[in-house]
Amino acid sequence: MHALANLFATKKLGASHRVGNDCKNALRGSFFPIALAPIVFALGLGAAPAMATPEYVDAVNYPDQEQGWDAFHGLERRLVKDFDDICGDTFCEGEFSNLQALRYRCSVRQADSIIGECIWTFAGSNAAIDSATGKVMVDARTWACRTPLAPQTPIATFYSALSVANPMRATLPATTTTIHEGLSNCLN
Repeated sequence: MHALANLFATKKLGASHRVGNDCKNALRGSFFPIALAPIVFALGLGAAPAMATPEYVDAVNYPDQEQGWDAFHGLERRLVKDFDDICGDTFCEGEFSNLQALRYRCSVRQADSIIGECIWTFAGSNAAIDSATGKVMVDARTWACRTPLAPQTPIATFYSALSVANPMRATLPATTTTIHEGLSNCLN
């Protein structure tokens, strides 16, 4: 049995020794292709198809990344202030008296500055106590209200028309309507 164990160990040692030499020889023989791998990878990156320019972007990213930030967020702040000033006498009189303006967003076609659409989101809730169980029953809702823009409205014209102190009541370009009227149709 001892002789068989020694024979097996010798064969095993020879096999692992041979495998080790094969690996060294393989690496030695393939050094040149391995050295080229980073170069081939780098060249492949240049050959990758370029990312297509998106057709529409967020207004804060028009004409380029975050270049519309100040103009758009200035408009959004004025709209929220205007909404907060008139909410108690209009939209906030009903079942959802705690309406909150969440976010105003517009899409702009990158090629020619035409607005795709503008959406203003709101949230509100109503809560009541179930007198039999003591549970608070909550009815929470959100609204996504589309601004009633005329087709082909350029973003610069839109900003100009709404550059007033109370932009919700300003007439939208090439229309006879306002954001306020659009919200009346959406929130009521």
